[in-house]
Amino acid sequence: MRISGTVQKLLDRGVILSSPLSVEVDPSVDPERIAPGVIVHAGCRISGAETSIGPGSELGREAPAAVTDCQLGRNVSLEGGFFSGATFLDGVRMGSAAHVRPATLLEEEAEGAHAVGLKQTIFLSFVTAGSLVNFCDALMAGGTSRKNHSEIGSSYIHFNFTPHQDKATPSLVGDVPRGVFLDQPPIFLGGQGGLVGPARISYGTVIPAGTICREDVLQEGLLFAPPAAATRARPFCSGAYRAIDRIVVNNLTFIGNLWALKSWYLHVRAGTMSSDVFSRYCHCGALSRIEEGLRERVKRLKELADKMPLSLERARAGTGEDLPPRIESQQRALADCWPGMEARLNEGPLPQTGASDRDFFLAEWEKTEKLSGHIKAVSSLSPSARKSGAAWLQGIVDSATALWKS
Repeated sequence: MRISGTVQKLLDRGVILSSPLSVEVDPSVDPERIAPGVIVHAGCRISGAETSIGPGSELGREAPAAVTDCQLGRNVSLEGGFFSGATFLDGVRMGSAAHVRPATLLEEEAEGAHAVGLKQTIFLSFVTAGSLVNFCDALMAGGTSRKNHSEIGSSYIHFNFTPHQDKATPSLVGDVPRGVFLDQPPIFLGGQGGLVGPARISYGTVIPAGTICREDVLQEGLLFAPPAAATRARPFCSGAYRAIDRIVVNNLTFIGNLWALKSWYLHVRAGTMSSDVFSRYCHCGALSRIEEGLRERVKRLKELADKMPLSLERARAGTGEDLPPRIESQQRALADCWPGMEARLNEGPLPQTGASDRDFFLAEWEKTEKLSGHIKAVSSLSPSARKSGAAWLQGIVDSATALWKS
């Protein structure tokens, strides 16, 4: 049995293949995008022209790993499973049996134990998921280090599909405007629990193990106690929505946070992710993941808006009663204003949003030492720079939520 040409090129480059005959490397892979010294264990499969793997990274230490069109920074360990269309910054680790699908971005030192499923998911630095976790369609932040990080407990799920069969359900655990400064209290989502999207969870929140959270927790530093469950069954009519104001606001808030994160990568991260070619690949990949997330969220919100006329019809047919005026007006408002809202969402934030705060922040950012890495550069910022940077990014978020007037 002969070694394929692409595998031989990797060996010639100094990539360490523990069992070259068992490793599959598709011809679409550019060997120049795989750093010398990368370790690839037996049974791994690598494909995709967009794939890049940075120095010190390792594939398949626990079980075979299939990697397609992913970007890995330095010292990333994907220990087994399936990884497609995702970006992993320096020091990320994912345990075996992972299932990581497109539009996933994990920032520095984020981690997942075994059997973690992610899609349309963003973890800011240090966020950690336990084992047997399904956490799709969400962004999570919080924590200041590997020892003080936001945690998703084992056997946790983010519920991202509704009985009305829509996925306008993204949840924001923490936020971007303050989360990117890596100085916020961690958030704890206890194991054997779940979060029903779309939800917003504030910094310092503790949701105890075994708890299903079905609401927003907007006050910081709370131990969440779920309200008593409804004690009686009631009719359910598929496709007949009730109040949608919170759903729309949470979706727009999530989109605004993606706008803010994109601006952060364009104006700030570019300075700490340009020192070598593998960092630049990751920077490009991260921007692609954010763009993919934005397209997904606008698509899902459009699907919700398109369902409103039918919802109004089914509500009366299913119950024999008109909706309360407040709820009816919310649904009519979303259907009526959606074309204009969609156009603005696709345009993104106006270039001058938060310009004065942005310029003040960037003036200090330009003076920081960036060669030691992004985390150290951010930690060196003054309180005044952090305040201005957060105000700039929050202004971007607010410009998205301002599009909704129920």
